[in-house]
Amino acid sequence: MIVYGSSLSPFVRKVMAFVAEKGLSAELKSAGMGRGGPEFEEASPFRKMPGFRDPGADGGRDFVISDSTAIVTYLEAKHPEPNLIPLDPIARARAIWYEEFADTLVMKAGGPIFFNRFVAPKVLKQAGNIDAAVAAERDEVPPLLDYLERVIPDSGYLVEDRITLADIAVASPFANFKHVGVDLDGTRYPRATAYLDAILARPSFAPLIAAEREMVAAMG
Repeated sequence: MIVYGSSLSPFVRKVMAFVAEKGLSAELKSAGMGRGGPEFEEASPFRKMPGFRDPGADGGRDFVISDSTAIVTYLEAKHPEPNLIPLDPIARARAIWYEEFADTLVMKAGGPIFFNRFVAPKVLKQAGNIDAAVAAERDEVPPLLDYLERVIPDSGYLVEDRITLADIAVASPFANFKHVGVDLDGTRYPRATAYLDAILARPSFAPLIAAEREMVAAMG
């Protein structure tokens, strides 16, 4: 299997961690931001990360698809064990809610921070809007952490007291905060910060994040 993109994208990181938690393996091929070529564009016609390819899976032809939710849904159906999207109706609904919370609300808050502090100046070589990054960190991030502080169970997992898509999706965007020097307030959010640190330290995430730190450091 091939995942196209960069794990600096929380959506790509989510897919790669999901693959690892499944006990599967996938090759991560650099794509996006003008890279990837026809192979990537076949999987992701609008050139959004991640793209995905499962060679020979579609009646002998390659199965290609884009969007992290579509990819993990495919992987869960094809490789149902270990189960990462719960079968119980209530637990499944909660897992999907947390993925949406991460993909929409956390990304809306964190996107301007990472874009303006890293992507714009280091990748696009243009000035970032630091005022927008500061405003997002000040106004949009705290309500999300307040919510997580209330809902994280004592088990340290959001659904069914075990690792699921919910935890993978929610933790993934927060890795980008540390990449640009934004530290969460562990005094104000002790449960949320401990939870995020624990999920991001799992073997499914840790190697990705270590490689990303090297990449970010190399780019200044």
